Amino acid sequence: MKVLVTDRNLQPYQQLLAQHGPTGTTWSFADPSDGPAVLEELADADVLVGASFTPAMAEAAPRLRLVHVAGAGTDGVDRDALGSHVALANTFHHGRSIAEYVVMSLVFLGRRIGEADSALRRGSWRSPVYDPAQPQPSTLRGSTVGFLGFGSIGSETWRVLHGFDVDGVALVRRPDRVLPDDRLDVLHGPGALEELLARVDHLVVSVPLTAQTQGMLGAAELGRMRRTALLVNVARGPVVQEQALFDALQSGAIAGAAIDVWYSYPAEGSLALPSRLPFAALPNVLMTPHLSGVTAETFRRRALDICDNLHRLAEGRALERLVVPGRPAAAQAAPATAQ
Repeated sequence: MKVLVTDRNLQPYQQLLAQHGPTGTTWSFADPSDGPAVLEELADADVLVGASFTPAMAEAAPRLRLVHVAGAGTDGVDRDALGSHVALANTFHHGRSIAEYVVMSLVFLGRRIGEADSALRRGSWRSPVYDPAQPQPSTLRGSTVGFLGFGSIGSETWRVLHGFDVDGVALVRRPDRVLPDDRLDVLHGPGALEELLARVDHLVVSVPLTAQTQGMLGAAELGRMRRTALLVNVARGPVVQEQALFDALQSGAIAGAAIDVWYSYPAEGSLALPSRLPFAALPNVLMTPHLSGVTAETFRRRALDICDNLHRLAEGRALERLVVPGRPAAAQAAPATAQ
């Protein structure tokens, strides 16, 4: 079978993929921003490993049987374009990496590390020890952390945060899937979001982006949070309304935010402003370029998941981690030309 990989994060794992994929697999790696090259490579591809799939790509890929996203989010895939014969799968393994990012962000913002670092570079010792006007910050201990979404990211983050002696409140779609925990309160149903926001000291946003979650945190919702609250968004930018978030941070309606997911991304290359609004001018924001889950551990394990599904596809066995089942037939093996 031929596998086309357009996910740049898998480029360092070409040898690993070739070693663990089915014997006889032809591997091709293409830059996702090079549209013509991607369409050309899709002409005889059985599998696409990438974050996006469009009608034009579907039209160019008559042999395609599987689109495998090397991540959790499948919002870049046009599901109508899949047709009935192309399956869609994803893979996770980013939970621990993102959990570490969330904990780092809460400590970084809560202890105002960024402001202290910036001040010291100018020779100003921004510490209560040297400047009595500076307040002594609090630790995480005894605080309540809210989880908007409690899948692989939320649950792993809770496992890490639990050691900091915090309490948790999670808003979930399926409460029966959350293991009992005497320090975690599980909410579900109409009105639960309002209750969650009123109770928490900090909020972790990790829901998938859907028609139901887009814009679910706006001015009214942010206004229900405590002025001392910190927000960490590791979901998708548009889950939190852009203007409302900026206004809440600028006005002090919430104390700070770590934003790892944004409202605009580079069309190509690595240069682009992440928002039409000047978040960079705000001192209470940690800005990162969608890197919370990007670690070697994450992508090595994702590569192995993908190889497992390729074996299943080649052997006609049921695929794992399916988002859309499709009806993929076993792909025909071709001479190995791993790149």
